[in-house]
Amino acid sequence: MRYLPLTPADRAEMLGLIGAASIDDLFSDVPAEARLSGPIAGLPMHASEMAVERHMAALAAKNLSAGAAPFFLGAGAYRHHIPASVDHLIQRGEFLTAYTPYQPEIAQGTLQVLFEFQTQVARLLGTDIANASMYDGSTACWEAIAMAGRVTGRKRAVLSGGLHPHYVASVQTMARFTGDTIDARTPKLDAAPDDAGVIAAIDGETACAVVQYPDILGRIPDLAAIAAATQAAGALLVVVVTEPVALGLLEAPGKLGADIVVGEGQSLGVGLQFGGPYLGLFGCREKFVRQMPGRLTGQTVDADGRRGFVLTLSTREQHIRREKATSNICTSSVLCALAFSIHMTLLGGEGLARLAAINHGRAQALAARLAGVPGVRLLNDAWFNEFTVLLPGDAREVVRALADRQVLGGVSLGRLYPGVPELRRGLLVTATETATDEDIETLATALGEILEGMPA
Repeated sequence: MRYLPLTPADRAEMLGLIGAASIDDLFSDVPAEARLSGPIAGLPMHASEMAVERHMAALAAKNLSAGAAPFFLGAGAYRHHIPASVDHLIQRGEFLTAYTPYQPEIAQGTLQVLFEFQTQVARLLGTDIANASMYDGSTACWEAIAMAGRVTGRKRAVLSGGLHPHYVASVQTMARFTGDTIDARTPKLDAAPDDAGVIAAIDGETACAVVQYPDILGRIPDLAAIAAATQAAGALLVVVVTEPVALGLLEAPGKLGADIVVGEGQSLGVGLQFGGPYLGLFGCREKFVRQMPGRLTGQTVDADGRRGFVLTLSTREQHIRREKATSNICTSSVLCALAFSIHMTLLGGEGLARLAAINHGRAQALAARLAGVPGVRLLNDAWFNEFTVLLPGDAREVVRALADRQVLGGVSLGRLYPGVPELRRGLLVTATETATDEDIETLATALGEILEGMPA
């Protein structure tokens, strides 16, 4: 039975109060060509459960999944091996929820895991503190910019050309409603990132500079130099990490001067999952804690002196502060945070470093093999597990040809930057611990054959 809480009179009263003539007026910001005027053409009005199951299974069979082919995709979402124990443990009854544990008296297990998660993330990012997770990396990036504005009282953010374009788009979408000025740039096909360009763009009106580490082309920016320039201007340095496994080898951003470090936690424990749900990481200096968005789990003692865990500094939250809250994010990816924390616990510090070293070694082997393919040129001088190669033609065509051969061979920069012709030759390739020698040889052989058959 459907639950219909509102009567026509209730709806009319609400619409009158906000000055809308009809419910359709509430969707006026959606372009007319994107709105439906009736049922979807070709979609039956009803079908049996068995028919729907068969149809959906046939659609799913058209996918070429990550585990079914040589896989070299990255660009912000990475395939790593996830131990079976992670999935086993997150499905325990005391953990199987994605919601925030507001009632500490019945959620001590989840709260303790979140407390430990915060500790792991803070150590990983090199920050004083970390929160109990956010939606994903892109929204965490925007929240960091908004936080920098609150701390500095400024409304301008400088975005490195190496920042993932989807993160840039998320930031620009939010800035439309806050009045922030976003100074974003496009990457160039250079071996090193344009650190000097970022530094030159910082001025007395800048709230923060945002730099990805490693960047979208797999390059490693000089965070210490950018941090010095940013802070000399009274601004903050925000560092974005889309591949947390990289921090098993690279120095933590917080140790290099970053004021706020955010990232995507998908690589550890969460999996690709065809695009989500994912996990936002957020850490910062302790002096900024009251401006940090999201949940924060703290340790305390109960009336009998026993250790306990609670949500703390909750006055930052929307359910209390409402429009004065530091964030519009009303929940967090608790189940994904749990998976991340379990995977990190299984690895430990030494295990994470070994995993990172294996990733780098796989990428080194891939780079060496691709460099021997006629027509392929390596762009990067340095990388972690992801780098860019330059092809003689449009990389989008090559990616499609590889997929036809059952090889997921990388992400074309033309797909990420469709309006920038000079980037179309770029192909971003990634090798994690899941890439075998056979996979690398399959990619190199197929790529060589495709390039040989392309017109000069």
